[in-house]
Amino acid sequence: MVDKNYCCNSFLIYRYIADEGMRFSENVSPYFFKAPAKEYPIGGLEDTERAIKDYIDGIVKGGGRLGLALSGGIDSAILARYVPKDTPTYTFHCVAPGTLDETAQARRYAEACGLKNYVIDITWDDVLANADVLMRHKGAPIHSIEAQIYAAARQARLDGVTHLLFGENADIVFGGMDGLLSQDWDFDSFVKRYAYLDPTKVLKEGRWVLEPFERYRQGNAIDFYGFIRHYFYYEANNSYDNACSTAGVQYSTPFNCMRLTFTLDYNRIRSGDTKYILRQLFNRLYPDMGQPVKVPMPRAVGEWLRDWEGPVRPEFLPHCADGLKGDQRWMIFILERFLNSLDL
Repeated sequence: MVDKNYCCNSFLIYRYIADEGMRFSENVSPYFFKAPAKEYPIGGLEDTERAIKDYIDGIVKGGGRLGLALSGGIDSAILARYVPKDTPTYTFHCVAPGTLDETAQARRYAEACGLKNYVIDITWDDVLANADVLMRHKGAPIHSIEAQIYAAARQARLDGVTHLLFGENADIVFGGMDGLLSQDWDFDSFVKRYAYLDPTKVLKEGRWVLEPFERYRQGNAIDFYGFIRHYFYYEANNSYDNACSTAGVQYSTPFNCMRLTFTLDYNRIRSGDTKYILRQLFNRLYPDMGQPVKVPMPRAVGEWLRDWEGPVRPEFLPHCADGLKGDQRWMIFILERFLNSLDL
């Protein structure tokens, strides 16, 4: 069903078209991630390690050639211990002042595992050029990380890689999102906490698309982890999958196939011990490294869009980008660019 207004509002709230039956126009076919059929039940550390080994062995034995997106965090560092020694690793580096630089830490992991590491430099010109290609493939505006994932995936394909491995979804499965898991939320508070932008403050026809939240409502409360395991899972994976698919490689992560057989210890997470199972595994694999500080994938949209004056299309409210954070400004910027590209 074509409903441009629904799609614009949904994107601003969820960074995703929450209803897969909707599209921006008749000429646009949205690309959606499909969850893998294989599933590993995870009861603890041993199951986690066994699942990672089996997943990677399955790719290699099937004739696939692996590459690894290696950041400075623990999730991809764990995977680096299990990939074949000829696996190339790729680390993103946004070329902009003040941007987080993970290259040194990633290089330490690569050296510890005997792997070659390549740095993928990303400029604003790269982001703009890649964005248009990715949006044509996705049929929707893109996440701010997709342009750099695409750049790495494209290079990986040139290097003969068929499956690009990521640590994505580890946060969702093992409790890495300490902000979203920080309390037992009431319904309204979780909606405000999770929504990326309030569409009524951005669009002239802004409205709250609440059906995805309502699906997990429990009276005045909400099954916040159930919501995360569904909507955040599909939104996040869709970005990685779209970027890799556009580049012609297979997006791969063993954490997508894992399902916990126990309830996360929220008190433990809220006391600062996030992803406690993976931290235990990391400490065993890298006993002399020390735990890195948790940071999101680096992206320099705040710096790159610092002087952007905001959207000019008639769908947007005047000055709606004023005072927003970099990723929020990106969402408005890329939504306008997407609408312009389709001449909608």
